Amino acid sequence: MGLLQLRCLLLFAIAAISGSLVRGYGLSESYYQYTCPQAEAVIQKAVFDELNKDSEPAPGVLRLQLHDCFVEGCDGSVLLDGPYSEKTADANSALDGFEIIDIAKAAVEAVCPGVVSCADVLAYAVRDSVLKMGGEYWEVEAGRKDGIRSDAAQAELYLPSPHFSVTQLIDNFAKKGLSAEQMVILSGAHTVGSAHCDKFVNRLYNYNEQYYTDPTIDPVYADYLRQQCPETYDNSTEVENDAVTPELFDSNYYVTLQENKGLFSSDQALLWDDRTSNAVKSLAQDHGKFTKKFGEAMRALAAIEVKTGDEGEIRRCCHEVNH
Repeated sequence: MGLLQLRCLLLFAIAAISGSLVRGYGLSESYYQYTCPQAEAVIQKAVFDELNKDSEPAPGVLRLQLHDCFVEGCDGSVLLDGPYSEKTADANSALDGFEIIDIAKAAVEAVCPGVVSCADVLAYAVRDSVLKMGGEYWEVEAGRKDGIRSDAAQAELYLPSPHFSVTQLIDNFAKKGLSAEQMVILSGAHTVGSAHCDKFVNRLYNYNEQYYTDPTIDPVYADYLRQQCPETYDNSTEVENDAVTPELFDSNYYVTLQENKGLFSSDQALLWDDRTSNAVKSLAQDHGKFTKKFGEAMRALAAIEVKTGDEGEIRRCCHEVNH
C-alpha cells in the first residue's frame, strides 16, 4: 500500500470517528460524542424544564427551524439581534421561542463552553419541543456552525408565504432540496400553534369579484373566523392553526383540511391539488405514519446548506456574533 492510500485510509478513519462523513455535509448523530457527550441530555433537560413551566412557546420553537433553515441555511442566523436582522422581517414578526434557545444554550455552555453551536442547540430543542407536544422522537444530527450574518431582506425573499399556491410551495421547497411530499409533511407543523389575523383575513372579506368569502372554507368555520377577526381587526388576536386538537402534535391538521378548515389558503390548497392531495389523505388516516415521516423530513430540513469547518463559528450567545 502506497503512502497516498495509507494517508486516505487514516483520514477516513479520523473522519468516521468525528462523524464528518455522514451524508456528505459534515453532520452526525454522534458529533459531540467525545467533545461534549452530555450535550443532548443537558439541552433536553433545559427545554423540558422550561416547557413544564409554560408550554406555550413550544410551537414557536418548532417554527424557528424552518425560518432559520430557509434563509442562509441552518446556521442559527434567525436568532441574531440587529436593526436589519432576520428577526425584523415582516415574515418573522410573530416568531417566538427565542428564550427557550437562550436557556438551553446557557445550560450547555455551563458544561461544555464554546463547543455546541446555537444552530445545533436549535435542532435539538425543536425535536424536544415536539416531544413535549406529543410527537415522536427522532435522532438529531449535529455539527453545524453558526452563521455570522442575518439579513431581513433574505428572509422576505426565501420564506414561504401563507398565501402561496401549491405550485409556489413546491418550487419554494424544491429550491432547498425538499420534495413535494416533504413539503406536505412539514406543513403538518401547523397542527400546533396559532396565527394572527393578517395571515388569513383576506379569505374572509371581499375575496374576489365572484365570492365575498373564499369558497373553499367551511361556512361554519368561516363564521367562527369572522368572529375572531372582524373586518376591522386587531392584529394582536391569534387563532389556533388546528381547529380540532390545537395543543397536540398529531395528524388532525390533515383532518381539518379534509373538512375545509385549513386556516391558511396555502394549507387548504394542498387538499385540492393532484400533486399533494393523496399525501394529505394518507397522513390524515395514519397518525403514526405522520409522526414518523415528520421526523425524517425534519432531518432533511435541518441539513439545508449547513455551515461546517471554517465557514462559521460557535457563538457564545445565540443572539450576537462573537466579538
